[in-house]
Amino acid sequence: MITSALAGFSVSIALIVAIGAQNAFVLRQGLRREHVLPVVVVCATSDALLIAVGIAGLGAAVAGNALLLDAIRYGGAAFLLGYATLAARRVVRPAALTPTERPPAALGATLLTCLAITYLNPHVYLDTVLLLGAVAHQHEHRWFFGAGAVLASAVWFGALGAGAGRLAPLLARPVAWRVLDALIALVMTGLAVALLLG
Repeated sequence: MITSALAGFSVSIALIVAIGAQNAFVLRQGLRREHVLPVVVVCATSDALLIAVGIAGLGAAVAGNALLLDAIRYGGAAFLLGYATLAARRVVRPAALTPTERPPAALGATLLTCLAITYLNPHVYLDTVLLLGAVAHQHEHRWFFGAGAVLASAVWFGALGAGAGRLAPLLARPVAWRVLDALIALVMTGLAVALLLG
């Protein structure tokens, strides 16, 4: 049981640590020190729900449907390219104020954005529902695997949200945000290309 939980933790953390749309959003909120805890809770809870759905069997059902897999793959690539385009536009046309200088957004709007980035991103379904669900079914104690995966998600998002605020002094200059957005655009484009290539 402990072995399954540790496997779940390690597989999940390996998938989550790679910068994706969720991580980029949590990082930005952490750097702004704005609604960090609610955003972390939404991301971790959403991952827990999606992991549970994958382990319960939806991942295996979807994996057997080639048409649905293609829709998720192409939809995920389009989503990631859209996110990359937004980040690239911020590089080319930076705002007058850095994100840390802008007035805070309302909690409701922030959480809606977080939910959209989570649930409208097909890449999340590929990682949490399909991949983690499939790997969990290779373990005798699949729910302990799931518990380890959920713990990894909570630890990662908590650390990212809390640790990002400490980086704020490094990102006080507009050029630093442009570099960060350029990296985000490159990573999102790379993920989209990886999805399209299968």
